[in-house]
Amino acid sequence: MQIQINTDKNISGQDSLAKHVEDGLRSDLNRFSDQITRIEVHLSDENSSAKSGNKDKRCLLEVRLAGERPIATSEHAATLGDAITFATEQMIKLLDTELGKRGKR
Repeated sequence: MQIQINTDKNISGQDSLAKHVEDGLRSDLNRFSDQITRIEVHLSDENSSAKSGNKDKRCLLEVRLAGERPIATSEHAATLGDAITFATEQMIKLLDTELGKRGKR
């Protein structure tokens, strides 16, 4: 399971953040690792560091399943950590549904 982390210019601490996100995703999505070939994570601060806003941090997760079309979830939250957590929880539910339909869970 390959994981690629992309951040916009408004996100600081890219290296430590990337390690934290990758470790969390490997742990949270481990039971799907046989079906997942790649995960792309896009993190952004939509209002930039110049302005703060309610729910301006965004996490987009795109999961590529072996031989299937990619599936994605996206969440906005007040903090990057919450956006990542909520998008991951949403992805787990989506993978349960998609793989359950195919009998691959």
